[in-house]
Amino acid sequence: MMVSALLERELSAERFPIRNGVFVAVVGPSGAGKDTVIGYAKGRFADETRLEFVRRVITRPSDAASEDHDTLADAAFAEAEADGAFALCWDAHGLRYGLPADVDWAVANGHVAVANVSRSVIPALRERYANLAVVEITATPEILAERLAARGRESRGEVLARLARSTSIALSGPDVTSIDNSGAKDIAGERFAEVLRKAMAFSDLSSMI
Repeated sequence: MMVSALLERELSAERFPIRNGVFVAVVGPSGAGKDTVIGYAKGRFADETRLEFVRRVITRPSDAASEDHDTLADAAFAEAEADGAFALCWDAHGLRYGLPADVDWAVANGHVAVANVSRSVIPALRERYANLAVVEITATPEILAERLAARGRESRGEVLARLARSTSIALSGPDVTSIDNSGAKDIAGERFAEVLRKAMAFSDLSSMI
């Protein structure tokens, strides 16, 4: 979903927050299964044109064990950011993450954009999008530890540090929905699907006003 800097400049000239559509921010600790829940929704709404599942840009190679994303080297990412290619960027776990600028176009045109983001950018998202739905995917500490260990990417100490960080950040507000993904993925997936149905209904109503 990479776009030209021209589109970003055109959008930046408009008043924020961006209205009409809805931005659905999926957050939660590593191991909670955010990508799994999003993947369930992709299959559930495969023919739904109102939904935009955002493909992130990350300074990490894509592989079968991680999400399907676009990859840029650090220098290329910095250049793209300077050119206005991203609606939003953040740093986490030694990597850089970006959401393509055409997310703004999608929301402005009444679509529902869905993206996996860091909890640290929620304040920026609330300023950028008038209609924001935050979906926090959670799981029990035991499940989180098992899933992180199964990835084999980090040492036991790094896993424990991730778990400690995940419990130190609390989200609150009327726009926050918490979904426990400790069990079967279709249970959490259906709860998430219901959030998306409500977002699409709200977007339809907002676009008519």
